[in-house]
Amino acid sequence: MTPAGYQKVLADLNLHRKVLRPQNIIALEEARAHGDLSENAEYDAAKDRQSHLEGRIKDLESKVSRAQVIDITQMPASERVIFGTTVELEDDDTGEALTYRIVGMEEADVKRGCISYTSPIGRALLGRSVGDSVRFETPKGTRGLTINAVHYR
Repeated sequence: MTPAGYQKVLADLNLHRKVLRPQNIIALEEARAHGDLSENAEYDAAKDRQSHLEGRIKDLESKVSRAQVIDITQMPASERVIFGTTVELEDDDTGEALTYRIVGMEEADVKRGCISYTSPIGRALLGRSVGDSVRFETPKGTRGLTINAVHYR
């Protein structure tokens, strides 16, 4: 993942550990204070939240421990598309100009121009160079793009 993506995962982990978990512990204590736990909806809801929080914390901890952070600015620039590069493209059918950054699954957000390296476009672009035309399958059929520029920023 990119350094920014790694920081985002760390911030999310921090939020869950230091804010959301303690808040839920307080909610559990308050619900327990109301008495009979067998008919206490607040207690059941807090226990469910605790289960979801702990699962999310384990998931985030796993991502942090397995993360391979790739800082594209430390790599020698070339015309080749690799993880972390920003790619300027042209749609072969419409002529529309597109710009995407190839990122990890955690960071993918098409609205911000960030696509996962595992997406159909990402897989088609990786390893290709400026001037190459790539074709890939989408739910709407085959699509073609031409690589106009690759930026290492």
